[in-house]
Amino acid sequence: MFDFHPQLKQRFAALRTGAEFFSLRYVRESGQYLSVRKNVAEPPSLSRDEGAMLTVRVNGVEAYAATNDLSQQGLQAALGRAEQQARRLKPHALLDLRDQAVSSDRADYFSPNLDQPFPSLSDCYQLLGAESAAVPKDERLVNWQVSVGITHVEQIYLNSAGAELRQAQRFVYPGLDVTAYDGNDSQTRSLGRENFGQQGGADVISRCGLIGAGAQVADQALQLLLAPNTPQGPRDLLLMPDQMMLQIHESIGHPLELDRILGDERNYAGTSFVKAEDFGSLQYGSKLLNVTFDPDIPEQLASYGHDDDGTAASKQFLIREGLLLRPLGGALSQFRAGMDGVANSRACGWNRPPIDRMANLNIEPGDQPLEQLIGNIEHGILMSTNRSWSIDDARNKFQFGCEWGQLIENGELKGVVKNPNYRAISAQFWKSLSAVGDANTFKVLGTPNCGKGEPNQVIRVGHASPACVFSNVDVFGGDA
Repeated sequence: MFDFHPQLKQRFAALRTGAEFFSLRYVRESGQYLSVRKNVAEPPSLSRDEGAMLTVRVNGVEAYAATNDLSQQGLQAALGRAEQQARRLKPHALLDLRDQAVSSDRADYFSPNLDQPFPSLSDCYQLLGAESAAVPKDERLVNWQVSVGITHVEQIYLNSAGAELRQAQRFVYPGLDVTAYDGNDSQTRSLGRENFGQQGGADVISRCGLIGAGAQVADQALQLLLAPNTPQGPRDLLLMPDQMMLQIHESIGHPLELDRILGDERNYAGTSFVKAEDFGSLQYGSKLLNVTFDPDIPEQLASYGHDDDGTAASKQFLIREGLLLRPLGGALSQFRAGMDGVANSRACGWNRPPIDRMANLNIEPGDQPLEQLIGNIEHGILMSTNRSWSIDDARNKFQFGCEWGQLIENGELKGVVKNPNYRAISAQFWKSLSAVGDANTFKVLGTPNCGKGEPNQVIRVGHASPACVFSNVDVFGGDA
């Protein structure tokens, strides 16, 4: 671990530049993806990437250049390109960054259980094969896959102000999905993959619930085939954490990214219904809504000590008792807007600049057990596991679909329904939050594939949430 650090530090110290400030961010990432489909092991997919980004500040103008040539000459050449670019940009600069603070911190950050070896390829395939074989033999079960992805990332940040930050992390993504087809309809039920990822080791696979899930997930896929379509009309909506994750992501996370609010994404992924003047005054949701940027849950995907600009990360409330307080804005956006933000300046790799990204964006748990959440609903529906999403460019009007639905009548769970969907407007939806589950309903989830920026950056994002109830939401089935 950090075997390249001594050489990198020595080469950084030998760099020469006329810039008043410069930094180096080195990233080495390796990954493997293993899967068994219908009891047949598929070839492993392996990846490795390594390089560095050099950033300079010249007369208040910042510029950067990336390289995978990590020799002294390669790093010096990239630094020279960055400096040349900064000088060219000076006549056109919109900001003078000479007064923007820079980090001088020194710290290490490690994923939990990083010192414990991960199971071998052979052991992983054996585990995946056993779960695949547990899927029952039924001609209606036409496809299934069990998988695990493992990514190791090592990052070193050095700058001319004396900062020295190292992070070593391991990310694990277990997954299982089963598709059933009866000649007229197909239904898929899944576990993990797109909505469950954590930092850690083999313990992540256990926490996901993958072991022993094959038969259960297959049975739920068959239940969906036989289930009636979701009825249409207003109902109370109980969203489980694996759907709350998508709800948080799309209608809180993206709208609160400060660079988006400042207009940076307008030509690519839209704007935000949130305005800069809304912070401190906008009632985003009901009094039950408490949303935090929280880098301190060790197993969560986007937990870290410092962001990619070297800013120390700490837990902050973005929304407290429904009131909007703070945006998701890193150091540069904070400087531009004159607002407090969080340490969420992040890049997807060595050849991309850090931009404002969601990290761990969580809803704090309330005080109601799941039984009470269900028991207080007279006419409602439970929805779980996202399967489709659509939201407008301002991240306001949305329509989401789930894999699994169950009707709730007079405080009791009733029959399964298929193709459950709901639609609402973000600025109104969160005000309908009427009950928040307790810590026993709280789950730490995350996705590896949040995209943003030009050129596109796909990054890891964590979302943790309890189960939540929303009142009088428009729900409908697949044919509405």
